[in-house]
Amino acid sequence: MVRLAFFKESDFTELNYALDENQRQYTSTVEKALDRIKERNDGKAFTVTIFEDERPAGFFVLDFGEDKLDLTDNEKSVLLRSLSINPSLQGKGIGKTAMYKVDGFVKENFPYCSEIVLAVNQKNVSAYHIYLKAGYLYDGKTRIGRSGPQYLMYKKI
Repeated sequence: MVRLAFFKESDFTELNYALDENQRQYTSTVEKALDRIKERNDGKAFTVTIFEDERPAGFFVLDFGEDKLDLTDNEKSVLLRSLSINPSLQGKGIGKTAMYKVDGFVKENFPYCSEIVLAVNQKNVSAYHIYLKAGYLYDGKTRIGRSGPQYLMYKKI
């Protein structure tokens, strides 16, 4: 069973997985994402562990900082970023299930939030389709990211 919970330091051992070169062009390692949040130190980013059968299997960040405004005008939105699943556990539907559960997690923990936004690289076709299946919308907006053009997606909650 997949569940989401706020990240704890004790999760890191199992989340310190390596991403292959292809995946690293689209997302950060957990270690890099945590380092960026520590550097910012603004209290606006929340780290989340994806559990599969009570074992840490993946990770993402819910970022309420100013970066979200590159994707939306909605001040009550959150930017989902740095999503990854342990490569040894990929292909089991963990990421897709986690994306279905994000809405409820955000509503429960951040009731003022009304929208989730994200940017996905246009070459990352599998992730794009997972987001579509999970109810995220793409209305034609794009931007250039560190690895090329990205689709800007959103989901009202």
